[in-house]
Amino acid sequence: MFDDLTGRLNQVFRNLRGVGKITESNIRDGLRDVRRALLEADVNLDVARDFLTEVEKKALGQEVMKSVQPAQLLIKIVYDELVTLLGGQESRLMTSKRPPTVYMIVGLQGSGKTTFCAKLGRMLKTKGKRPLLVAADLQRPAAQEQLQVLGDSVSVPVFRGETKDPVVVCEEAQKRARKLSLDPIILDTAGRLHVDDELMRELERVRAKTEPTEILFVADGMTGQDAVNSARAFHDRLAFTGSVLTKMDGDTRGGAALSIRSVTGEPLKFMSIGEKLEALEPFHPDRVAGRILGQGDIVTLVEKAQATIDEQKAAELEAKIRKADFTLTDFLDQLRQIRKMGSLTDILGMVPGMSQKMKNVKVDEKALTHTEALILSMTPDERERPKILNASRRRRIARGAGLTVQHVNRTIQQYEQMLTMMKKMRKGGPGQLRRVLGG
Repeated sequence: MFDDLTGRLNQVFRNLRGVGKITESNIRDGLRDVRRALLEADVNLDVARDFLTEVEKKALGQEVMKSVQPAQLLIKIVYDELVTLLGGQESRLMTSKRPPTVYMIVGLQGSGKTTFCAKLGRMLKTKGKRPLLVAADLQRPAAQEQLQVLGDSVSVPVFRGETKDPVVVCEEAQKRARKLSLDPIILDTAGRLHVDDELMRELERVRAKTEPTEILFVADGMTGQDAVNSARAFHDRLAFTGSVLTKMDGDTRGGAALSIRSVTGEPLKFMSIGEKLEALEPFHPDRVAGRILGQGDIVTLVEKAQATIDEQKAAELEAKIRKADFTLTDFLDQLRQIRKMGSLTDILGMVPGMSQKMKNVKVDEKALTHTEALILSMTPDERERPKILNASRRRRIARGAGLTVQHVNRTIQQYEQMLTMMKKMRKGGPGQLRRVLGG
């Protein structure tokens, strides 16, 4: 996410680090490179120009301490302006005083609306809500079936009407929700391959009848300026109240994220950072700005860990580490906990300074799958006593997992390295733990 933009901006700051004194000339040279980086990231031209005007005004008008280097000054100002550009602070979903609350989801076909509906339903359910998904997309073949499958996978009910009129379907869904005390309602509306008047008239009718508390525009984060142009067209007709960026785990340049909020004036509410239904994050402007500048996002990383790591298992693991009683079964549990948090690339990208160090490193996401398959191919006794894994046992395990003996050897080596680190931690106490992690 934002890899290209992050890399280009960091190159600008690296070039300034060799400059000892802040002058109008070197600040303007740096901003020229920032402008190029923004435009190459597909940021809207007007947005980029206004952004740089504000940065330049603040950079040239500041009283600067002698100890502050040009790069440090520019990073601070660019960060502050990025936060402002992205909305300043998190914008949470509004709720209706008269339930059920209605969230109307709109966007072009293929932007990820239906998947987002299921992700939002799952997220709201984990917060104690009783959401209802409504299959109001009657244009795209199998759209209703797709929402049904997704709803079933997250145990959120789906309403499917018998009529071909989406307005009637939404009205009936509201009645069902009131009867069953379901709240909120999430309307998965129809999209098109491009904005047309017929689509907009249909969405306007749905809006008029359901009176949604929020209308959320879903934009494909990989489409850059196309997403911005679509957002402007939808906002002109529907006056949506917030945006959602999908596919942010893909090869996205970040232009849509930096442009949509400025062009429409409406906040970014969520971003989808993976295919899994739990891969949805509230949009925090300050955290995203930190990611763009390569500063990581340790707060989101901690929140992900708190949401996925079982506290009882964590306590049991701590006890095992103290006793140096860490088995391959425990190793497998830890791998599964990590996988719940998302892709390794995203997790590492949240660690401050790690995104640039990992820039040219290809993270093999399949490695965890291979390791899990190998450990599951072992007998319970082998998992508890890895020392008994002789050559014949390793060949059997490799065949069972459909992998090679080299894969088995690598997994055992990783496990033994972790054991060694744990023994050092146990012997050295907290101080040694810090030294091991620092190393």
